[in-house]
Formats: sequence, structure tokens, C-alpha cells
Amino acid sequence: MSQYDIVALGNALVDKEFEVTEEFLAKHNIEKGFMTLQETDEHVTLIEDLHQEFGLRNRAGGGSAANTIVTAAQFGSKTFYCCKVANDDLGDFYRRDLDAASVDNSLSKVKVEGMTGLSLIMVTPDADRTMCTHLGITGTFSDAQLDLNAIQNAKYLYIEGHLLYQPPAVEAILKAKAIAQESGVKVAVTFSDPAVVNYARENLEKVLGDGVDLIFCNQDEATDWNGDLEKGIESILTRTKSLVLTRGESGATVYDNGEITNIEPFKVNAVDTTGAGDTFAGAFLYGITQGLSVAQSGKLASRTAAECVSSFGARLTERTQSIILQEMNF
Repeated sequence: MSQYDIVALGNALVDKEFEVTEEFLAKHNIEKGFMTLQETDEHVTLIEDLHQEFGLRNRAGGGSAANTIVTAAQFGSKTFYCCKVANDDLGDFYRRDLDAASVDNSLSKVKVEGMTGLSLIMVTPDADRTMCTHLGITGTFSDAQLDLNAIQNAKYLYIEGHLLYQPPAVEAILKAKAIAQESGVKVAVTFSDPAVVNYARENLEKVLGDGVDLIFCNQDEATDWNGDLEKGIESILTRTKSLVLTRGESGATVYDNGEITNIEPFKVNAVDTTGAGDTFAGAFLYGITQGLSVAQSGKLASRTAAECVSSFGARLTERTQSIILQEMNF
């Protein structure tokens, strides 16, 4: 019997969230709707301008895979997160945040000097999210962050695409993937952002290798994969047994061993799309690791993601997720 339902590898970032205007993004030459990596000086200047012009809306633990793993944990999955934080105030905040969500980790065993990663999330009136991220110490993620015992005793290893910019992280991912496959653990990969497909394509191809069990991506990422949505889907399906393609307001489509399942959207008033894809993945992984069908898992994921975009922030509360689970009545 597996000790964990999901073990994830990903960035450890504290999210600072602001409600901004499109004019602010244009003034700072920030590409709307994407994640941009920043150096320290540029990041500090942006933080100062955001606080001066808009004020902080929310602070929370973040990182794409972390949002996914917390969502799964709050539904009841047994989870472990492999990540890296520094021995600073943000690092302490991040450790407490994972512990509060009942996500196992080994952060308390390691004290590393440096700066914990920080992501500035800017939400425009149309609910779209734009991110500027300073990776800090998570940019040095390596195989030292892997918990091999946890990986060997999981149902799924979940890999975040944002890690693929750094060679040591890629090597760690390849090591974790090999150990997982040798142990009969399924491997899931999320593309995370169109920028990963466009700027870390070689490393993404390397990680996919001769195939994985499950890929999560959205329409933009699938389109950028091959320059055309349908051709992109067709190409991605040669690298995975199953594909979960999210389509924003149109729901999602699951391609599973030759079968296609369309997942209907839940209509809500979108306030903030931050974390919607991460939340969808977390709910879906919870479902399939607990014996729900693909259709049931997709319905739960769609409902949970809809709730996420109807409120500010990348994560839901455990109470909200409990209500959703009761509502689904599987």
C-alpha cells in the first residue's frame, strides 16, 4: 500500500497579490497573462511601486505544484512536497503554510541561507493574472531536495514545468522520474505556463522522454507546442498515456487511453484566475487516486477550479473544499 497519493516536485514561492490596471503593466513593460522571471533589483523596484500604487491584497504560500498538492491534501490526499526555501521570514512562513495544510515535507530539517522565492501576482479587472517572479533559493533546486523514500512509496509523482529553467532541477527531475518508474509509481507533468513550452522546450522534451502517464496543459500551451491546437494535442498524446487539457470558460477535455471525455464548465463570475489550473490538477489527482472515474474526477476538478476563480487568491480553504466534496456526492 502506498504511503502517499501524490509526491510533487516544484518551486517554493510566497505569493504577494495585487489588484492592478492594464496601464500599470504597460508602464512597466510587463507582458500581460504570463509569468516573467526577474532579477533582484528589478523585482525590488516593482515591489515598491506596487505597494505605493495599489497596496497588498493578500499574501499566501504559492508555487504551481504547491497549489496543486495543497488542493489535493485539503480534499484528503496523503501528500509530500519536495521544494527549497531559505532560512528567512518568508521561508518560515512557507513551512508553516505547508504544515497547516497537512502536506508532508522535509523543510524543517534543512536550514539554508539565502532568499526564499517570491512571486508578485498582479490581477487586472478582467480577472487575468500576470506574474513577476524572483526565484531566490528555489532557483537552486537540485537532487538534494528529493525525498527518495517518499517518491518510491507514492501513487503519483507530479512534476512542475516551472522547474525546467534550471539544469540542476532538470537533473533532479530525471532522477526522480527514473526512481518513480522503477518503483511502479505513475508520473504526471504539468506544462505550467506557455513560457515553459516556448523557452524551456528542450528540457521539457528531455523530461517527457519516452513518455509519462499523465500531462496537464491548457489550450495556449498545447497550441504553442506545435503552432496549432489540434496538431499540438495530437503531438502531445504521443508522449503520454493520458492528457488533461483545460479550456478556460469552456471546461476541459480528458484524453485517456484512446477515450475522450469532455468536462463541462461550472459558470461563475470570474474574479481572479490565479491558481485555477493548479487547483484543477489537484482536484483531478485527488479523484483518480481515490478511485473516482475520469468523468467524476473531471467534474470535481471543474467545480473546484470554478470556485477558485470566483474568489481572490490561488487557493481555497479546506472548509470550502469540504463543502464542494459533499455537494458532488460521489
